[in-house]
Amino acid sequence: MNRQQARERAKELVSKMTIAEKMSQLRYDAPEIARLGIPAYNWWNEGLHGVARAGTATSFPQAIGMGATFDEALMRRIGDVIATEGRAKYNTYSAFGDRDIYKGLTFWSPNVNIFRDPRWGRGQETYGEDPYLTGTLGVSFVKGLQGDGEYMKAAACAKHFAVHSGPEAIRHSFDAKADAKDMAETYLPAFRRLVEEADVEAVMGCYNRVNGEPACGSHTLLTEILRGTWNFQGHVVSDCWAIRDFHENHHVTEDAAHSAALAINEGCDLNCGDTYQVLPEAYSKGLISEERITEAAERLFTTRFLLGLFDETEYDEIPYSVVECEEHLALAQRCAEESIVLLKNDGVLPLDPGSIRTLGVVGPNADSRAALIGNYHGTSSEYITVLEGLRRVLPDSVRILYSEGCALNADKVEHLAYENDRLSEAMIVTSQSDVTVVVVGLNETLEGEEGDTGNSAASGDKTDLSLPPSQLALLHAVASQAKEDGKKTVLCLMAGSDLDLSFAQENFDAVLMLWYPGARGGLAAARILTGAVSPSGKLNVTFYDPDCPLPDFTDYSMKDRTYRYLTSKPQYPFGYGLTYGDVEVKEASCEQDGAAALLHVSYVNHSAVSTREVIQVYVDAADSPDRTPNPRLCGFLKVDAPAQTESECTILLDADTFRVVNEKGETVPGGSRFVLYAGTSGPDERSVELTQKAPVRIEVTQ
Repeated sequence: MNRQQARERAKELVSKMTIAEKMSQLRYDAPEIARLGIPAYNWWNEGLHGVARAGTATSFPQAIGMGATFDEALMRRIGDVIATEGRAKYNTYSAFGDRDIYKGLTFWSPNVNIFRDPRWGRGQETYGEDPYLTGTLGVSFVKGLQGDGEYMKAAACAKHFAVHSGPEAIRHSFDAKADAKDMAETYLPAFRRLVEEADVEAVMGCYNRVNGEPACGSHTLLTEILRGTWNFQGHVVSDCWAIRDFHENHHVTEDAAHSAALAINEGCDLNCGDTYQVLPEAYSKGLISEERITEAAERLFTTRFLLGLFDETEYDEIPYSVVECEEHLALAQRCAEESIVLLKNDGVLPLDPGSIRTLGVVGPNADSRAALIGNYHGTSSEYITVLEGLRRVLPDSVRILYSEGCALNADKVEHLAYENDRLSEAMIVTSQSDVTVVVVGLNETLEGEEGDTGNSAASGDKTDLSLPPSQLALLHAVASQAKEDGKKTVLCLMAGSDLDLSFAQENFDAVLMLWYPGARGGLAAARILTGAVSPSGKLNVTFYDPDCPLPDFTDYSMKDRTYRYLTSKPQYPFGYGLTYGDVEVKEASCEQDGAAALLHVSYVNHSAVSTREVIQVYVDAADSPDRTPNPRLCGFLKVDAPAQTESECTILLDADTFRVVNEKGETVPGGSRFVLYAGTSGPDERSVELTQKAPVRIEVTQ
């Protein structure tokens, strides 16, 4: 069913409703209208990295980990699996008469905000700091989720529109101020691509104001840009209880009725929250018109018709048995394996079971379920931690010794004796082991969304980029013991963002970033550690130099943020990640294709280890005063790199590659001379320093 057909059916159905019935359908928990044969429908569902909060479902790595795969095709498959499991649940729950929250087909995912500051607790929900990467992966995820059948398989939602990335503690009253260039160059591109390229069905506003206007009632964002410039055809939903903030926290309206009127008059069709319960009052006061209420209802029922909720569809027979089926679990494991980033390796990895008699596994996240899943997660029927994963993949000849080592975030005074006991045990394990794997980091109780249980001290954000003191003490103790005994150490970090790894870089033999790898991600980590598969993930966020202060958290200027604008050398750069292979881009040539271009790349794996690799392309508009300070990502492709083999690939560079954004926020030609860099990491000094490989440089004139 195309949108025009769905819209016509929606108009016909809505025309039969009373004004009160129309208003009732603008709530996220839309009630039944029995006389018209309309069942109740709850719009609120989540599918960030697997169907969430609705019972058992396949658990994929947290979104930040999915972003680190740099794998466009994989993202589309993941979106399709989430939609398939969502349909299976919807079919079965509906058959049992359950139409409650988290049971519908409207998934409020993906989160395509830009991870501009590593302290933001919700940054783990994003695909990283780069708008091109975020837009590309977001488009693939949405296409997978919504499908290409006669009916929409599930409805995706691009959130949070826009200019939203902390601080969490003040999000309900904060005014995020961004100039026209930063808006057009950083904060809006991913949303635009999801609207224009993926036809995303919904867009969710955010809590904060943007340049003075509350986002869920912003004339600039919703009316001028989204509906006007981009010609968005779907529906807009508020973030949950965000409209109440208009009068309670932003103080831009006098009461709930005026808040509801502002939101709906600017095109916010659906309210997650309770403010639209006062629509009758706003209507009676003449603050809103029946025409606008009708328009909102028609948009929402257009979505329901596109989903086939009033018809028989090709998805009705999807059985509940697909949930966590073998195929879906295999895909989740593959994603976890592709997400892991190898930051350092002096040769200790992959572990050789033939030369290891005893392996030490130490750390608060080594056997932690919570560290696997991040936030906005579902429930798995099985959780495989790093410790359990290693037990499964290593032969019986390898003895595994385990110590928790320390608490995740212990109070140094109250738990001092207990901590000393565990540190002693960790040192004993290290002394008795040939190699010690230390697994530290965070979980959703230490970084996440404002209001989440356990992280209220900073409302979900991090106050700095240091590991908790208890874990730093553990790293020092293990490293000291290993050095004394001449033993090898491997650090695995489980977190949703940048943390200071300067001690580990200097004192551990290998360092891996596992992110939050999903419920069975420990098996993926074990397969990487033991060489069953080569790591191929790349950093989708910058790991900043801890000696260089970050800009103020509330400053939304992009100056000195992310790899595109950074003036200092990072600890680990965007796009960086090692493999067990040795892949190098040998040659690259550019072929113009209208306004776009095709980059033909030849690459070779010099090693005897087959791996996957990410060919990355960066552009510098060399003679434009409006270019970003550093070359920016403009293309990438995840490729297979067979051992000791030369291969070729072609990467499409879209027309925006050769455009820039000026100070007025206008997208304009980027001049006549462009420099392209093609390699397995970025062209920055730190990437070349870490990899000892410089990307191939190509000059293009237009």
